[in-house]
Amino acid sequence: MAYPAPLEALVDAFARLPGVGRRTAERLALHILRDPGSRILARAIETAVRDTTRCKICRNVCEDDPCDVCADQDRDASRVLVVEEPSHVESVERAEVWPGRYHVLMGSYNPAEGGAVQHLGIGGLVERLNAGAREGGERIEEIVLGMDPDKEGEATLLLVLEAIESTGVEVRVTRLARGLPAGSGIEYLHKGVLEDAIEDRRPLRRR
Repeated sequence: MAYPAPLEALVDAFARLPGVGRRTAERLALHILRDPGSRILARAIETAVRDTTRCKICRNVCEDDPCDVCADQDRDASRVLVVEEPSHVESVERAEVWPGRYHVLMGSYNPAEGGAVQHLGIGGLVERLNAGAREGGERIEEIVLGMDPDKEGEATLLLVLEAIESTGVEVRVTRLARGLPAGSGIEYLHKGVLEDAIEDRRPLRRR
């Protein structure tokens, strides 16, 4: 017998989440029905959607626009670290190893899973770069590409690099040092690894 329509809708909703298959979605849905306390999840989702926004400068998730980092006048606005996810910003901020600002792509390029370039925040980075090059703009002197050291991260890095070069704006482009362990995510790295990666970054701009 098929699940009742309301339960089936809940299973389908969980199955839409990244990395959640049908069986896992069923377990999550049934757990929520068994444990009334789990219903706090619905309120938490509603609150998060209602009370957060995206920073108009770096595209990170925040409560106030611009976010705390972009609004901080003590941060070095001439250096921008480009990362894939908000969790990467959190990891770098906890390590206290980056004095500049960020640009969050909100994902990586993975065409095998139906990823689309237009869903990434590359266009926003190009706009920041062009705006800084205009007279009176907040000039960007260096862009650090901080994508995960995996195949999706490499594909994303190449897309971002091509977009930067297409602007014709003179800017130093570097990437995080290859000391980052292959296949690992930035959010799982400890302070020492992040510090070495940022300190040992190398030029990447094509000639």
